[in-house]
Amino acid sequence: MSRFADLPPAAQRARMESTIRTYFDGCNEADVAKMAAQFTPDAVHYFPPGLEGPWVGNTTIAENWRRLVLTIGSAWSIERLVVEPETFQAVIEWTHWKTRPGGYLRGDEWYRFDPDTGLITEIRAFYASASDGRSEVTLQGYDYAAGGHHMEPPVKRPHPDAEYAATEH
Repeated sequence: MSRFADLPPAAQRARMESTIRTYFDGCNEADVAKMAAQFTPDAVHYFPPGLEGPWVGNTTIAENWRRLVLTIGSAWSIERLVVEPETFQAVIEWTHWKTRPGGYLRGDEWYRFDPDTGLITEIRAFYASASDGRSEVTLQGYDYAAGGHHMEPPVKRPHPDAEYAATEH
């Protein structure tokens, strides 16, 4: 198998995008194996101050997202995705839907990819603003609907395995 860095840029670009989209599919499906397979074993996911981060390790990252799907009804949509194979980096704009408490969070993430495998080695998450208890965390004054952003979760919640699925509908 050839090194990821030795592939043509178009192939690198397609694979980086596919890796991120597969990771998000795994998040929405609460599929730990699918998520973890998109990362190097020692990958790190960083968060803004005051949260439970960083999360270290592909399985830890995946298990934590599954936990949030099952406890707060998390779902995610990718709003924008830009890939730069020349530096093995990508950036996405996303929405994190929190369907059980209601509301959502908008933010961006920077991704780094391993030049040997093409797997994610690092994610740095940046939120629209610090969460202050509001149910919608967004950029003040930005018209998300006009910008083509999702205004509802892309998948149904609660997830069938959710801890609260039997008590709330």
